[in-house]
Amino acid sequence: MNWFDTKFYHILYKNRDHKEAELFIENLIDKLKIKKNSKVLDLACGRGRHSIFLNKKGMIVSGFDSSENNIREAKKNNIKNLKFIKKEMDKSYNDSFDVVFNLFTSFGYIDHNYNTKVFQRISESLNINGLLVLDFLNILHVKKNIVKEEIKKVDNITFNLKRFIKNQILYKKIDFTYHKNEYSFKENVMCLELKNFKDYLKELPLEIIEVFGNYNLEKFHPDSERLIMVIKKSQP
Repeated sequence: MNWFDTKFYHILYKNRDHKEAELFIENLIDKLKIKKNSKVLDLACGRGRHSIFLNKKGMIVSGFDSSENNIREAKKNNIKNLKFIKKEMDKSYNDSFDVVFNLFTSFGYIDHNYNTKVFQRISESLNINGLLVLDFLNILHVKKNIVKEEIKKVDNITFNLKRFIKNQILYKKIDFTYHKNEYSFKENVMCLELKNFKDYLKELPLEIIEVFGNYNLEKFHPDSERLIMVIKKSQP
């Protein structure tokens, strides 16, 4: 059973701050001067809440996600200028975009080869002077502040969370009991730093032009909570 396809994933994270997420996107639109009717890709869109918000702001939005269940749910919101497609991030996008968003650490789950392919696909699909906004955790901050054990109770389910870093991978182990059945899942993400992202872009017409450290778009520093990169496509 794929953790990201289960209902439990969405239960555990149901209390994520939607207002903070929308404010973040509002800040980006304003800061980057993204115009209405821009063609936008929400890459790894989940069930589409950010895609829906971007569409409400006047964008022509496509949402891609590899999860069958997520896309099935997202498609319930299909309207004009908003569509959802099941797709792996490293496969050809078969479209062109003015802006690509990859938000809330939706990157770095496979390996360096996969990451390189993803950037190649993004580069192929971005229009000249198009922008990629990639929002990743700041692993430097995580390593200093990691919460190794935590208990969260959501909808009468007690989730036991354990976090650890091994071989430059950040793991989160999730254990819980539901209807007398015991479940155990694991999330993992690569411990990527800014220098790793710069290495991925070396052979591509993509350049990091700004780096922010939080959702208020304040300047990045080693203790920032987030690593938010604005990447621009130049003439190849």
